[in-house]
Amino acid sequence: MRTPVDRIRHAIAFEVIGILLATPLGALVFHLHAGDSAVIVIGSASVAMAWNYVYNLGFDHALKAMTGTTLKSLPWRIAHAVLFEIGLLLMLMPLIALYLGITLWEALLMDLAFALFYMGYALLFNWAYDRVFPLPEWQAQDAAR
Repeated sequence: MRTPVDRIRHAIAFEVIGILLATPLGALVFHLHAGDSAVIVIGSASVAMAWNYVYNLGFDHALKAMTGTTLKSLPWRIAHAVLFEIGLLLMLMPLIALYLGITLWEALLMDLAFALFYMGYALLFNWAYDRVFPLPEWQAQDAAR
């Protein structure tokens, strides 16, 4: 299982790269002022960083309890990304509506667009992260196959 330091490195790298990608995309797609896009993306990233740590720790414990390993197959990676985004969506939607002075429906649509972007991004980022920083238990399991 990943160490607390590794989990913090993961969360920070994920959010920094995500902010750099999502801020200009959000401004462009939703016709927001760059400052508003930055506030939404950075505020969302701050909430997401805390959620990321808690969620990934819980998911790894649950996965290990169910399967005996933290090694994620493609279906587990998809479930991981989808469940993460659902939880984040429920936390962020009211905050976005309040900040932009829009309806919850408009905030939901905006948040869903960001969630779709981040689900794909999370899938690719986490796969790459696991390749760059593999756990020793995975190497032993791969060798046994």
